[in-house]
Amino acid sequence: MEERKEWTLAEILEVHRKPLLELVYEAATVHRKHHNPNEVQISSLLSIKTGGCQEDCGYCPQAARYHTDIEENDLMSVEQVTTAANRAKVLGASRVCMGAAWRNVKDDEDFDQVIKLVQTVNSMDMEVCATLGMVTETQAKKLAEAGLYAYNHNLDTSEDYYKEVISTRGYEDRLETLSNVRKAKLTVCSGGIIGMGESVEDRCKMLLTLSQLNPQPESVPINALVAVEGTPMEDQEPVPIWDMVRMVATARIVMPKSTVRLSAGRLSMTKEGQALCFMAGAGSIFAGDKLLTTPNPATNDDLEMFEILGLQPTAPFAKGDRPQPEPLTEEERAKKENPKWSRPGHRIPAHVEYTKKGKLKKKAIQK
Repeated sequence: MEERKEWTLAEILEVHRKPLLELVYEAATVHRKHHNPNEVQISSLLSIKTGGCQEDCGYCPQAARYHTDIEENDLMSVEQVTTAANRAKVLGASRVCMGAAWRNVKDDEDFDQVIKLVQTVNSMDMEVCATLGMVTETQAKKLAEAGLYAYNHNLDTSEDYYKEVISTRGYEDRLETLSNVRKAKLTVCSGGIIGMGESVEDRCKMLLTLSQLNPQPESVPINALVAVEGTPMEDQEPVPIWDMVRMVATARIVMPKSTVRLSAGRLSMTKEGQALCFMAGAGSIFAGDKLLTTPNPATNDDLEMFEILGLQPTAPFAKGDRPQPEPLTEEERAKKENPKWSRPGHRIPAHVEYTKKGKLKKKAIQK
């Protein structure tokens, strides 16, 4: 068995700063050692509950406090999710990720409904992933028992810069959730966003934290910020494609066995730019016209790109069978939790300003 490398921040920065073509070559070499370079997984990201979130993430149009064009929707039905999953499967998707705009999972009727949605997609022979906010160990075990394959909970950025992005929860909550997911024997999906005003060092610190998880995440999504009008980050400049290539390549080298997922921001990337990301180690894309609420390339464009590049969609469970969780005890099955996740006391000036703007815009609309 290959010995796992324990990285330092200095080493990751050194990798990230290599001449671009040398970096891509090294990453491609690592990628070919652990993955099929001619396969890319097609995943579908489905917003099963949209808008109304009480968090203040500066990048997110689903935060209730900001005024964006997002239309709030109630939790989707089994029939709606079945239709969406079938459509995705026909187009080559082998994974469905269901996202709900929640701060954290609560043991209520909505969570019972999510369990049914997980069971439904699992029965379709597709990998099913969920991103529902913070989750306890028992809640994660309930999802695992229902057939969940992966749980997504992004670190977003470095611990230092996190305080500039979100004030309604702490970085330790992210890490605790990932620990709970791992205890439930689920696979872990965790990555971040670049282009939020963070430094290169912040990006590498995030990769360092992910690399120190034991085991390392099975999936590492790399997102480019999509600036949305009405959010505090609406004026951020788009991320250059070279930054995405560097981030994908560095993630590939630092976490050789993880699937690096080329996620949000692809709409502004050319096929050539995406091809460089695939060469640098990206092994997955999210297909469909939207990623939760963010515009995404049309599915036909993605299929055309696959044909040009000679790529094949990855089959479901190609990287491992469904997790085999231990059966829940009767006590765990009946357990109803109300955990007290952290609420840091600091305030982010831009978030306060945009919250006020959001209230004024909503009042103007109501008049």
